[in-house]
Amino acid sequence: MRFHRTVTAICSALLSMTAHPVYATPEQALVPGGIAIVNVENYTPGTRITFDSRKTTIFKQGDSWYALAGIPLKAKSGEYSFEIKQPDGTTRIRKIDIKHKKYQEQRLTIKNKRKVNPNLEDMARISKERVRKREAKNHWSETYPDVDFIWPVSGQISSIFGLRRFFNEQERNPHSGLDIAAPEGTDIQVTADGTVIETGDFFFSGNMVYVDHGQGLISLYAHLSRIDVKPGDVLRRGDILGAVGQTGRVTGAHLHFAVLANGVLVDPRYFLSSEQPAAQFTESGKNQAGSPDGGSNYADSQ
Repeated sequence: MRFHRTVTAICSALLSMTAHPVYATPEQALVPGGIAIVNVENYTPGTRITFDSRKTTIFKQGDSWYALAGIPLKAKSGEYSFEIKQPDGTTRIRKIDIKHKKYQEQRLTIKNKRKVNPNLEDMARISKERVRKREAKNHWSETYPDVDFIWPVSGQISSIFGLRRFFNEQERNPHSGLDIAAPEGTDIQVTADGTVIETGDFFFSGNMVYVDHGQGLISLYAHLSRIDVKPGDVLRRGDILGAVGQTGRVTGAHLHFAVLANGVLVDPRYFLSSEQPAAQFTESGKNQAGSPDGGSNYADSQ
């Protein structure tokens, strides 16, 4: 009986472990669409840290402080600098080298032609939504973020960040996030603690939620079938904010998940653990079946 109780206890412990979310810490990637991270010795509140003249995200892990900066997709190869200004006026410069990265192409067929070539009424709506998106993307709060992100949903990767996009053979903006294919109605978890700063139904993005994690670190969730939160809601990592859908410009049900570091869209994979069992990566955006999307490509102009 003691043996059986021991086995049962071990099995229960293993099941409990696998049920827990998989956390991750940011992974530096000095390429366009990547992130740059530097250790900040003797950090004190009031220290101003910029990268290419933009504010950076300050976060703490253990007893150490770090500055994180998003690298734009359009960034050219070469030397860039972090400027660290202490409250006493002392200034330090930390230099990094950004390397070239070539992203693959992806060609999609969109049945709703207005989602590729909007009419005048659509353009008026898009212009208004662009203002809301810009404000959300550049939102800033002084809260220090918890950067241990979890996967917002489990599923195959149907499209990766940075792909050059062609809709009905017309080139559009590169893909700005990570598409995770999942059945419509699947619950979506917020990736880390944060506050909802924007929600709504957008022309290209469909139902979308923006969450502020602090210090210019923002996550967004697009094409939802439903939204369960509203601006001002305070969320904890793992809280449900909505469900997977196919609203907006899409060809199937999936979550478009994006991360912004001080207004710069970066590859979310640098914030996520690679241990999610259902997620399969390839640089071409193909899943293991060899299909560009496994039946659920995402198509968005963000």
